[in-house]
Amino acid sequence: MSIVRRIARPLLATGYVANGVESFRNSSRAAEHLAPAASAASKAFPQAGPVLQNPAVVAQGLAAAQVGAAVLFGLGRLPRLSAGVLVTTTALNAYADYRAAEADTAEQKAARRATAFKNASLVGAVMLAAVDTEGNPSLLWRAEHLAGDVKKNASRLGKDTQKQVAKAEKALQHAVKHS
Repeated sequence: MSIVRRIARPLLATGYVANGVESFRNSSRAAEHLAPAASAASKAFPQAGPVLQNPAVVAQGLAAAQVGAAVLFGLGRLPRLSAGVLVTTTALNAYADYRAAEADTAEQKAARRATAFKNASLVGAVMLAAVDTEGNPSLLWRAEHLAGDVKKNASRLGKDTQKQVAKAEKALQHAVKHS
């Protein structure tokens, strides 16, 4: 892991851990923010309705997922998976914060806009982290090259088998002629 990753991951994760712990402690406040999003989600996905009925539990679940993913990310464990979880939780929290923010005065609108830009920046940062392969090939690249290698080896095996069969036929014909 490069020195930049060793420094950047814990720095990025710190804000998520603090935000997740705060959301978990004040789940009723977070639930108020998430209630409109949970309502919209349950209308869009009726199968998820029973899970989304209690916004406080949803808020605690999101907070716990955020803290867990941030800790893993900060430690460099499962960084792409944990960054993917952080993308999801950050996007949901950003949407809920934007919807819940008051925008009656010019100052409130400016604060709402600044928070939206900050949250969008954080989503972008963890999106970059989610696709960072640390200089190693991605799983897709590895799978494609493995498939190519298997195809080449199968082709070679087929050609070798054809040669062996041809040799066996010649040997059999020779044995039949001389018997």
